[in-house]
Amino acid sequence: MRTLTKEIQDKITPSMALRLLQDGNSRFVSNLKYNRNLIQQMNETMDGQHPFAVILSCIDSRTSAELIFDQGLGDVFSIRIAGNILNEDILGSMEFSCKVAGAKIVVVLGHTKCGAIQGACNHVEMGNLTALLKKVHPAIAQTPRTPQNSQGVYSYSDEVAINNVHHVMDEIPLKSPILDNMIQNGEIAVVGGIYDVETGVVKFFEHPHLEHFELEQPVAIVRKSSFEHELISTL
Repeated sequence: MRTLTKEIQDKITPSMALRLLQDGNSRFVSNLKYNRNLIQQMNETMDGQHPFAVILSCIDSRTSAELIFDQGLGDVFSIRIAGNILNEDILGSMEFSCKVAGAKIVVVLGHTKCGAIQGACNHVEMGNLTALLKKVHPAIAQTPRTPQNSQGVYSYSDEVAINNVHHVMDEIPLKSPILDNMIQNGEIAVVGGIYDVETGVVKFFEHPHLEHFELEQPVAIVRKSSFEHELISTL
């Protein structure tokens, strides 16, 4: 697998970027991965980087974006914070990733059985964590309790996790004119998904942001997808 260059990055569209992540997750679920030479990638990226995606995910030790999407050095920007919440520092990091460094897709990635979301649902207060968990409250307000989501330990918080992803997706263009302009111009897409810690599968969501964006379904991967083969063979 070649290290991403500016030439490769320029050829990747937001739709292609999503497909690259879907294919990578399919490899992960199948216990397959590209045979990367990480030392070579380290050497080839020491003077610059050209990632195709920026991924906001939780700090949970089970949700490393590079692993679950089978990506190498220099492929993705990874922003991690408990509950994959949004603040000014994270928005600034996204703006750098897209406007300055050329990433083509912003992914907001929640996950099942999230301790931070569960803590917010249980109104946990502890030091600086209190203010962080308050950022999940809008998603809680959007999630009524029902007999169905009150069955298991994480049934309710898993629904909140989904709504939290949608809330963060909504907030990104509202709070960042830079990213909003790039979305409107078709330079980037903002997508959301949930990682299932039991299966390893990432389910991407339909969302109003994606009105003019084709959300493809994951495909079965054996070695290398024809999509990635065609992309790299054109360079």
